[in-house]
Amino acid sequence: MIRIQHITVDSHRPYELAQFWSMVTGWPISDEDEPDSDEVLLEPPDKALPELLFVTVPEDRAKNSWHLDLMPMSATRDEEVERLLAAGATLVADHRVPDGRGWVVLADPEGNQFCVESGQAERS
Repeated sequence: MIRIQHITVDSHRPYELAQFWSMVTGWPISDEDEPDSDEVLLEPPDKALPELLFVTVPEDRAKNSWHLDLMPMSATRDEEVERLLAAGATLVADHRVPDGRGWVVLADPEGNQFCVESGQAERS
């Protein structure tokens, strides 16, 4: 058995990117990290979950080879998409369909893509 300790994200500005993802997840930035830190950690409230670690990389990167699929717990998918766009995400692709299913692909401020699926309430 193995535990996933971190999901690591390459970044040019790790603190700024961690602030975006902190807003998305509600997870706080570690008290040990500062705006000029080379590595910035988001700490999940449930210690069974992996931490999100943002690390400085100097080189350009291709589209990320990982992504997160987010499922809103109290909002609808559409409400969550609007909230994330207002926070600085950008729309990459819209795969919503008329029956309410589907997902939306967004990118964070450094271009890392992630998906927003239907919310928990919409699945009931």
